[in-house]
Amino acid sequence: MQNMVAPSTKAPTTESIIKIQNVSKRYHNTHALRDINLEIPRGTIYGLIGPNGAGKTTLLRILAALLTPSSGQVWIEEQEVTRTPSIIQRKVGYMPDFFGVYPDLTSAEYLEFYAGIHGIPRQKRAGIVTDLLELVELSSKREAMVETLSRGMKQRLCLARALVHDPDILLLDEPASGLDPRARVELRELVRTLQGMGKTILISSHILLELAEMCTDIAIIQNGQLVIAGDVERVTHQLGGARQVEIRLLDNMRIGDVVAHLENVADIHNITTNEDRLIQAEFSGDDETLHHILAALITQGYPVVSFAPRSGGGRLEEVFMNITERGNQA
Repeated sequence: MQNMVAPSTKAPTTESIIKIQNVSKRYHNTHALRDINLEIPRGTIYGLIGPNGAGKTTLLRILAALLTPSSGQVWIEEQEVTRTPSIIQRKVGYMPDFFGVYPDLTSAEYLEFYAGIHGIPRQKRAGIVTDLLELVELSSKREAMVETLSRGMKQRLCLARALVHDPDILLLDEPASGLDPRARVELRELVRTLQGMGKTILISSHILLELAEMCTDIAIIQNGQLVIAGDVERVTHQLGGARQVEIRLLDNMRIGDVVAHLENVADIHNITTNEDRLIQAEFSGDDETLHHILAALITQGYPVVSFAPRSGGGRLEEVFMNITERGNQA
C-alpha cells in the first residue's frame, strides 16, 4: 500500500526534537501501529505506556531507524528518518529490551567494541570508555567480565553502550525490567542526570510508578493507537484519574474539624482518614485553589504539618488499568 502521507523535503516547523506524523506499521494483516501523531519536546523524559503488544517497541525501533513505517513520517530535528537513517543513528542511542552482550569481553572492551562500530577514532576510545564507566558507576568493574555483572550492572553497561557516540536522544525499551528496587532507583537517578546533560529520553515501561516519578510527559498506547499524550497530571485528570491531595496533621485531635471544613469546599470530594494523622481527598481544582485551601486551614489554626498533591504513580496506574480493561473488552 502506498504511503498515505506525501513525502516532503523540509522538516516541519516545530520546537519539538521529534515529530511523528500519521505513522502506521503493518505486518501482513496485523496493525502494530495505527496513525500515530506525537511530538516529543527537547530535553524531556518522555514515557511510553501500554500493555504487551501495544506497539511501544515498534515505535521505538522506527525512531531508531531500525524499522521503516508502512505509512507516515518521523522527523528528528531537520532529518526525516527513512531518508537519512545513518544520520539518525548518530543522533539516537537505542537500548533494546533484550540486549546482546559478549560474555568473553570485559566491561571496558565491550564499550570499546561499540565505540569502534560507531567509527570513533581509536585514540579517543579509551577516554570515552573511562568517562562512561564513571558516569554509570561501573569504574570498579572496568576489568570485570560482562558475564559476571549483576542484572542492574548489565543494564547500566548497556545504557553506557547507547551513549558511546554521545547521542542527543536516548530510546530506552523497558530499562527497569527485572531490576531490584535499589537498581531501579540507581537507574532513575542516572536517567535524571542524563536529562540534566541535555539529553531527550524516551522510556517504554510497565513500571508505572517509576514513570510517574521520573517522566515529565507520557503517552499511552493501546492496540497500536495513541490514546492520549501530555504531562502526567493532565493525562490522569483527563482520563478520569482524579487528582488527590494528602494533608497530614500534628496530631489526631483536630482531624474531625479539618474534615468538616473540607466537606464545605466545593473542589474537595471523597475524603478519607486514617489513624496516622493523615487525610486524603480527591481534588478537582487547580494549583491556585489548592493554595487558597491551605491558607484557609492555616488561618483557622488547624495544625497542618504537610499539604501536597499525592504522587502521580498510583493514579497513573489506575488510569492505565482502566484503559487496558476497556481495550480488552472492545
